[in-house]
Amino acid sequence: MAATVGSLAATSVAPIEVHRSYALPGWAEESGASIIAVSYSGNTEEVLSGVDAAFSAGLEVSIITSGGRLEEIARERDLPIVLVPGGMQPRVGVGYQASAVTRVLGASGVIADSTGELSEAADVADELLGGGTGPAAKQGAAIAADLVGKTAVIYGGFGVGETAAYRWKTQLNENGKVPAYSSVVPEMNHNELEGWHDDSGEHFAIVYLHDEHDHPRIKQRMALSESVIGSAATNAGSVVSSGMGAIARLTSLSVVGDVASLVVAELAGTDPTPVPTIEGFKTSLGKEDA
Repeated sequence: MAATVGSLAATSVAPIEVHRSYALPGWAEESGASIIAVSYSGNTEEVLSGVDAAFSAGLEVSIITSGGRLEEIARERDLPIVLVPGGMQPRVGVGYQASAVTRVLGASGVIADSTGELSEAADVADELLGGGTGPAAKQGAAIAADLVGKTAVIYGGFGVGETAAYRWKTQLNENGKVPAYSSVVPEMNHNELEGWHDDSGEHFAIVYLHDEHDHPRIKQRMALSESVIGSAATNAGSVVSSGMGAIARLTSLSVVGDVASLVVAELAGTDPTPVPTIEGFKTSLGKEDA
C-alpha cells in the first residue's frame, strides 16, 4: 500500500513521502505536512509513534485502519478516518488500504480523482486471475516451480516495477515462508550487478518485472542486466505489466507474485496464512518493553 502511494507521486501536486519507521522525518514537522496514518491492525507501534509526533507538532492527521488503537484515537480526537474491513491478514487487505489512501489523497486535491484507475485495476486483476485459471494464475504457478529450493530475487524498474518487486518479496516471505529480496533498476546496475557470476548465483532465482511505461533507458538496462547475469542464476521468468493507469499496471505485476507465493507454500506443504515468526517476534518485543 505505502509503495502504491509512491508510484502516484509523479502525478501529485505536492510531495508524497512514505515513512516506515518511528516518529516523523524532521522535514515533515518543519513543513507542516499532512499525515495519513495507515495501519491495518491499528496497533502498529511505528505508526502510533508517528501519530504522537504529528500531534506534538500540530499537524493534520487522517487515519486508515480496521480498528485497534488508531480507531480509538480517531474517535477521541474526531479525526478523519477510513475504516477498512477487518478480520484478515494485512497483506490480504492491501487493496482496501491502497484504495483508501488514493481516495483520501484525491479528496484532498493532492492527486487527481483515482476512481477510474481503481476500477481499472480491479478489472485487470479479475481478468488476469480468471477465477484461478487466468494467465496470471498460470504464470505464477510456472514461476513458483522455478523458485523451489532457490532464494528469489525480484528486479523491477524505478516506479511501478520497483513497487511490484517489493510486493513480490514480502508475499514470498509471508505466504511462502522463504527468504526473498527485491532491487530496483537502475540502482542495482551500480552495485548489485557485480555480485552475479557463476560462482555466486547457483542458489538464486531471478524474476524480472517489466512495466510498459518504464523509461526507455530503464527498459534497455533491464534487458542488458538479464543478459549480463545470464546463467549465473536461474531465470525464473519475466512478467510484463498490462493496463493503462499506474495502479492497474502495479496490480497486473503484483497478482502474478501473489499466486507464485501461494504456490511456493503449496509445494512445500505449508499453510500460507499464519505468520508465527512475526507474531512471536512481536510478543518478544512487547516483553522487552514491559
